[in-house]
Order: sequence, then C-alpha cells, then structure tokens
Amino acid sequence: MRTLADEAITAKYAHIERERRWLVDPVWPPNLAGIPGTTIADRYITGTRLRLRRMTADGVVALKLTKKYDAPDPTARPIVTAYLTDAEFNVFAALPAAALTKTRYTVAGFSLDVFAGALAGGMLVEIEAGDAAALAAIVPPPWAAAEVTHDARYGGGALAVGVWPGD
Repeated sequence: MRTLADEAITAKYAHIERERRWLVDPVWPPNLAGIPGTTIADRYITGTRLRLRRMTADGVVALKLTKKYDAPDPTARPIVTAYLTDAEFNVFAALPAAALTKTRYTVAGFSLDVFAGALAGGMLVEIEAGDAAALAAIVPPPWAAAEVTHDARYGGGALAVGVWPGD
C-alpha cells in the first residue's frame, strides 16, 4: 500500500517519456513542401512545471495540460497529461505564463518543430522510443546537427522566454 509520503514524492500515474532532441542544420533543412503540419501553442505556467497546450491540425483541436517531472536522465522523464475541455483550458489559460508557438511536422519518423514569433528560424527535431535501448540506437537524420537532449536551454519552458540559445 502506498503511503501519503509515497504520493507526495512519486509520479504514480505518470508514464516514462523517452526522447532525444537535435538542432536542425539551417544550411540543410528538410524540404517541408506538401507535408501537413500541426500548429502548437504552448503556455508554460509561471512558477510551475505545467504546460498548457493547444494543438491544431486540419480543423481539429486538442487541448492538454501536461507536467514533465524532473529526472536525473533527461532522456527518460515521467510525464502526466490530462486532456481538457474548452472551459477547462480557458481557466488555465488565464494564469500567467510564458508562451511559444511552433509548427510540428513528421519527417522520416521524426518530429520537426519550426518555431514562430521571437524564436522564428529556430528548428528542433526529436524522436521518442519505447525503451532505453531503442532510444540509444536511433540514428538522427542527416539534417540533424548537434544533439541537445541534455541541454536544458532547448527545453520548451526555457525556450518560452523567447530567446534562442546562442543568439
């Protein structure tokens, strides 16, 4: 039986998200012509590890509230997501937050994020896998530059301040 102390320190209902992330080579980005994208508007709620997300593609909208937990290994972090109604989303959207917008494309099995607004010109590519061995075995696409999985400056919450690392 779980104790109250267990409930306070562990992510009981979370699953482990295993992912890696790379910068996209700006000299050799993939051709996105004809590839449909998903518009993602994220709000990183101030003072929390909560992300409010609106995803829109082909007139379909998904609304989510997500918490990614800290972990010693950034390639395997506990994550919990709740899907929201419009009314629930609007309650959270009223909270102070740092925002970012991007369009996500699926290219060769990878998710390619092209940022807008203050981060325009920034591109990241990421991929998830079911286990650590599969994740480690992934060969990045040829248009991926440096791996930034372990660089916290390229996490969504850090990017939401509107400054591309290195600029």
